[in-house]
Amino acid sequence: MAMNLPSRSGRGRRAPMAEINVTPLVDVMLVLLIIFMVTAPLLTTGVPVNLPDSRAKALDQEQKPEQISIDEQGRLFLNDDEISDADLPARLDAIAARKGPDGQVPQIYLRADRALDYGRVMRVMGELNRAGLNRVSLVTVEGGAAEGTSAR
Repeated sequence: MAMNLPSRSGRGRRAPMAEINVTPLVDVMLVLLIIFMVTAPLLTTGVPVNLPDSRAKALDQEQKPEQISIDEQGRLFLNDDEISDADLPARLDAIAARKGPDGQVPQIYLRADRALDYGRVMRVMGELNRAGLNRVSLVTVEGGAAEGTSAR
């Protein structure tokens, strides 16, 4: 430990302190922890989609699935990248060509806004079927009874 004793020269200079003040370090680390805790949930989904409610539980996953999103204007997104309807078949064929470690085609998450036309979602599902991607999960928000139904 360093002690602040007057020096022999009589000028009153103190010896340098060789201890680290930990309090500012802890303060900065706590602020960074709070920042990361607040921003991490915001980074999970990139396309804002108003998902329908469902009473089903979440599925277990062994590998990262591909996500296809359709927003309320009907625009298509493949893993946060906007694609056109004409590009969809080629991109799906490329995904179907990649086999997982178990020899199966990749899992596809289909996220569609609840305000969309049913036919728009079915056209995308038809393209998925044509490409041979039959492991499709429809993403919903976990909640109670859906709109228009009564819970008894």
